[in-house]
Amino acid sequence: MPLKVQKDDQVSLNMTPMIDIVFLLIIFFLVGTKFTEISEAERDIALSVPEVRDGQALAQAPEKKIINVFRDGKITLESEPVSLQALEQRLLQAKAQYPATGVIVRGDSDSLYQYVAQVIATCRDAKITDLNIAVKPTEIR
Repeated sequence: MPLKVQKDDQVSLNMTPMIDIVFLLIIFFLVGTKFTEISEAERDIALSVPEVRDGQALAQAPEKKIINVFRDGKITLESEPVSLQALEQRLLQAKAQYPATGVIVRGDSDSLYQYVAQVIATCRDAKITDLNIAVKPTEIR
């Protein structure tokens, strides 16, 4: 087996392609950046804009209305017994005060689905768009 007698060339790292890529990225980001341009008319206005701290809503959004549907078909809205017609009227009033009113329907697991479906239909008639149905997760066995 012959042995190598010659020395290998020194390994060198060519930096030219990497520098080219860096310059191309710099140019790309400079061209892609949108600079804020203030029009000439806006610069000439002698106006001092007032400073304010971060603003918040004037009033907090109301909590979601909770509707309970019991096993015997009894319906309560926020712990007060109501009929379907009274439920629709109260939801319409709440929707008039705050258009994004939300509702959580909690049905008894042993009740007929018909009762829950009637409540959901009443919410739909009252134009409630934020409708949630409460469930309890089961444990994995």
